[in-house]
Amino acid sequence: QVVESGGGLVQPGGSLRLSCTASGIGNYLNYIVSWHRQAPGKERELVASISQNGGITEYADSVKGRFTISRDNAKNTVSLQMNSLEPDDTAVYLCKATYLRAFWGQGTQVTVSS
Repeated sequence: QVVESGGGLVQPGGSLRLSCTASGIGNYLNYIVSWHRQAPGKERELVASISQNGGITEYADSVKGRFTISRDNAKNTVSLQMNSLEPDDTAVYLCKATYLRAFWGQGTQVTVSS
């Protein structure tokens, strides 16, 4: 399973750090891990992804320079550091681990509001 944590309510300009921890899916080193988000009434969008060894990262244009994805394979964890948060970042953030098949987490709510 894949479990997200770290969401919450934050003011515009603030920061949050999300974590995605996997268990029972085999060797975590095989998995590409990505963060996605879905806001009410909007399609799910890819936010960031990271390769198996962490050497390749990709970001949506809307979060470049503000979000950083990283992974600790020893802890089966991928993190998403989110800085300079904006109200448009409000969404449910979901983690996806992909290798032969995809495992999705249930999501964690991020709300950016004053």
